[in-house]
Amino acid sequence: MKHTISVLVENNAGVLSRVSGLFARRGYNIHSLAVGVTEDENISRITIVAEGDDYILEQIEKQLNKLIDVIKVRSLSADELLARELVLAKINCTPAQRGEVIAIAEITKAKISDVCSGAMTLELSGNINTINTFVELIKPFGIKEMARTGTLAMQKGETATVEG
Repeated sequence: MKHTISVLVENNAGVLSRVSGLFARRGYNIHSLAVGVTEDENISRITIVAEGDDYILEQIEKQLNKLIDVIKVRSLSADELLARELVLAKINCTPAQRGEVIAIAEITKAKISDVCSGAMTLELSGNINTINTFVELIKPFGIKEMARTGTLAMQKGETATVEG
């Protein structure tokens, strides 16, 4: 079972290394990892999607809370989670195929970021199912290069993760 964990940390050098090292030392698999500064430049949010049962989730939370630079650890359940991912995909695209690719972009709400004689680069933000569907639609053209962010997540509603 996949779990999404939001970790607020002090924005210091080496914090990500200590957090990822904790997972490696204990043999916990990280499915996705995304890090970025928050509204406060001294605090970063690490969003981790990890695989494991409830016992492993509890152990991860306990171990994360022991790290010095960690401010708050919060496991986000599916019903309180707002999650997005970004994909950039460069696909083979001849001038004759442009109309079909543009139609796929319009249907999926992807943005055309770059066009050249033999390729197009599309970008799309959405939940993981939206991204996976998009990737399946563009695969027949031949994906030349693709980059995906990890999952970015926060709690729905008024309460901020740092408060709740």
